[in-house]
Amino acid sequence: MKKLKSIPKFKNEKDEREFWFKADSAQYVDWKKSKLASFPKLKPSTTTISLRLPESLLNELKIVANKRDVPYQSLIKIFLKERVDRERRSN
Repeated sequence: MKKLKSIPKFKNEKDEREFWFKADSAQYVDWKKSKLASFPKLKPSTTTISLRLPESLLNELKIVANKRDVPYQSLIKIFLKERVDRERRSN
């Protein structure tokens, strides 16, 4: 059996992400002993951005969001996700 390397301690999530992007996880984890895990309450990381929109467009988004009974920022995220998915499928 091959000896596994120790997983280093990370200062933050960014450092850990960069490490695993470059590292071969098979040198650190015995995947034959792994089990399927489920994280139903895990929320994806988010980043705050500033976005300038025409006031009329923002008002229209708020109206649509109100009709759907969702916060307008959530509606914007839904619309963006749908469009990005559509663009990725068409390429």
